Amino acid sequence: MKLRQIPRLWVVAGIVVLGFLVALEFAARRYGLPGPITSQARELWCPPKSGPVLYAGMALTMVVLTWRQRFVAIGVAIGVDVAFFLVRTAFGIEVHHGHPFGNGALWVILGCAVLAVTRRTGPERVLLLKGAGLGLLLVAGRKTGDTWLFITAKTRPDVLDPYVALADHALGNPSWVMGRIITATGKVGFNFLDVVYGQLAVAAVLVALYQLRDVARARRFPRHHLVRTFLVIGLLGPAFYMVFPVVGPVFAYGTGTEHWASISLWAPKMPPSAHWAVADLWPRTPPPLTAPHTIPFDGFTPRNCMPSLHTAWATAIFVHTRRGPRALRIAGAFWLIATLCATLGFGYHYGVDLIAGVVFTLTIEAALRTYDRGGDRSGIRLTAYGAAVFAALLVSYRWLPSQLAEYRWATGPLLLLLMTSVIYGYLRTVSRWEAKPVPAPQPQRQPELL
Repeated sequence: MKLRQIPRLWVVAGIVVLGFLVALEFAARRYGLPGPITSQARELWCPPKSGPVLYAGMALTMVVLTWRQRFVAIGVAIGVDVAFFLVRTAFGIEVHHGHPFGNGALWVILGCAVLAVTRRTGPERVLLLKGAGLGLLLVAGRKTGDTWLFITAKTRPDVLDPYVALADHALGNPSWVMGRIITATGKVGFNFLDVVYGQLAVAAVLVALYQLRDVARARRFPRHHLVRTFLVIGLLGPAFYMVFPVVGPVFAYGTGTEHWASISLWAPKMPPSAHWAVADLWPRTPPPLTAPHTIPFDGFTPRNCMPSLHTAWATAIFVHTRRGPRALRIAGAFWLIATLCATLGFGYHYGVDLIAGVVFTLTIEAALRTYDRGGDRSGIRLTAYGAAVFAALLVSYRWLPSQLAEYRWATGPLLLLLMTSVIYGYLRTVSRWEAKPVPAPQPQRQPELL
């Protein structure tokens, strides 16, 4: 295959992603954990830990296929999964920490890539490779995230939760408020939001499938779609976990997932970490207004709060559903609201994390759309402004939390105003970019003959 057949951006992106995965592989092995490449390779034959994500990746790959090819791909995936299930049953292999399905989907994605190299030429080869790459990137993103979170716990022994908790007084400690509300709803409220919170990737894939529904017919991808935003958020967001390590109120000021163990339909997702907490305050009593300081924490709880990437991804879903049909717009708004309630109510994030997540997403969206428009000046200004606001938020959380808490009646609205200014700037800039419908010329009325 000739290199010039593939756009330069795809080549550069592939090299960057591959280098990042290799670096994470070595970093994970340093701590005795298999990296994302090894973990993904094992799912070719071992029970996969990310079965639904593998099928979601296959769905993205199939957007470049015809309907006949899609049915064949689905049949092959199911056939491979059934074969693996029968072999595991025959040899008494139990599935403890994974799914009994998903291997077939990974085989289909890799098969499409091999088919593109060996049996396709020209634009057809490039399109099929893009589809396979899109599916593999989604799957690799999940593995990369798991590895990165493990590394944050191992390399950042001290966390900054007291700083963020103090700054959160400016917003009225929304995590404590929402935590009490969800606790009062009992099993129904918790498990409903838990499903929404845990299936964010599925919602994203459904929106992406709608955006990419015409790829097979048009033989090209749209200029901008949700998957690209998701991948950039996942690539850049975890870097801030190393700069601003925070574990969340349910861990730093509570009993961790032990708080939800009695009403959850599933087992706690994290080992007990209550003895590392500052005090058992969440969600009953807000933390006191004391001088902030770093605190040591365990070596397995991810430092994945600042910014809230769940909020960032849910915001991206909301933004990308605005131009869809009414049902999709309602679903996007519902997923955003439910995700915000879950991230706060489960105690996984502080309120200031959510503000940073919204600004982070809109800045990335502005940067990607500005690139598509060849470096539009208004887009560059918006991207720079969003980055400046995001940096100002992190600086204020780290070095001005006492002032934020002391003057909360002024600083709380100011934080919301900064977020709103980015939202307004994004809406105003994008509205200028969108082509306005031109009214059809009205036929001139002929004078009536007397």
